[in-house]
Amino acid sequence: MFNLNLNFLKSIKSFIFPFYRNKDLKFIFKKLQEGIPEDKVAARFVGGCVRRHLSNEKIDDIDVATILATDQIKEKFKDTNLKVIDTGVKHGTVTIVSENRKVELTTLRKDIKTDGRHAEVEYTDSWQQDSERRDFTINAIYMDINGKLYDPQMGTVDLKNKNIKFIGDPQKRIEEDYLRIVRFIRFKVMYDIIVEPTTSDAIKQNLDGIQKISKERILIELLKILSLENFLTINQSSNLREIFSMIFPEFLYLNRLERLKKVYQYSKVNVDILLAVMLIDDKENHEYFIHKYNVSNKTKETLEQFYKNLIKLKNDKEFFEKNLIKNVYLNGKNHLIALNLINFSINSKVKINDFTKTFNKILKIKVPIFPIDGEILKQKGMQEGQSLGNVLKTLEKEWINNNFKISNEKVEEIIKVNSN
Repeated sequence: MFNLNLNFLKSIKSFIFPFYRNKDLKFIFKKLQEGIPEDKVAARFVGGCVRRHLSNEKIDDIDVATILATDQIKEKFKDTNLKVIDTGVKHGTVTIVSENRKVELTTLRKDIKTDGRHAEVEYTDSWQQDSERRDFTINAIYMDINGKLYDPQMGTVDLKNKNIKFIGDPQKRIEEDYLRIVRFIRFKVMYDIIVEPTTSDAIKQNLDGIQKISKERILIELLKILSLENFLTINQSSNLREIFSMIFPEFLYLNRLERLKKVYQYSKVNVDILLAVMLIDDKENHEYFIHKYNVSNKTKETLEQFYKNLIKLKNDKEFFEKNLIKNVYLNGKNHLIALNLINFSINSKVKINDFTKTFNKILKIKVPIFPIDGEILKQKGMQEGQSLGNVLKTLEKEWINNNFKISNEKVEEIIKVNSN
């Protein structure tokens, strides 16, 4: 009932205060239309912002298609307070930045030649031709500044029915850009996991084309997929799961998601947790994934930390018991909460009662604060430098191992030993 009320409120808010009534957007569209005959539309919203508006979802990025070339756009805004940034001029794209938002503008295009990775395009003033080069019908819905839709590919019908459909022939669309296979998975997970047999066959016939796409582009799409709340349902569609596994064979443990679904409500399941659940095993499977996709240092370090602590957890029966406070101090509460989720998902021997018991214990822990710092050591006669840092580390280790207690005598003793 609560979700129904929330969705109803979102719908009302979207109706009364639609995003396109924003004054900055109105100004941008007014400038773009200047000098253009009234019967010719200079610009329309397109893509995610339109799709999300129609679905009463939160709108983040604003994409605008226009009949104007980048030079014409720059000329129109040169004497305004808005800044025009060359974000992709060779692709016909610039970004207009105001105080409160960014708007990406792209000139209407039609494909001349494609090779599965890049497209040779020609600029056009035809909205129909621009729509025909897009990937899915739901991404080819246009909307003007007054909220009037232009829907040449009947995307609104597919959006209403949660039907992710390639524009025209799926085989041709995929061969134009093989990344569309991964994007198809993303939108299927987002809206509806059922895959039509003809589309599934077209995708499977072109899977080898994925190898032509840079790992960087694939990783960007993968992270978007894993960020979707519905990703945990991927196992419910055998076709979708099969396609996903063919593209990402490193994810050996999709079945673990079923156990994760039993406990995910206890904490926010982020991308790093999902990666750990689907990758980590005793054979360092996650290392291959890290190397293959050259993931960020942050993700690499997080996965390594999960891996090392899962090994410790396996070998230390007191990890979540007598040593829990120590492990929370060393790793942080959030890491331990995530580790508990991952461990339950990976280890079928862990009962849900054991999971919840550990979860509640972690929440209740008051993390100890190390009572000694550099200033205290200086007051005791130590000089700034590497020796002081080494003494601090030694003192902290002693404090941790002694159940977060240390006497003044022990402090003096350690200072004396390390000062000689």
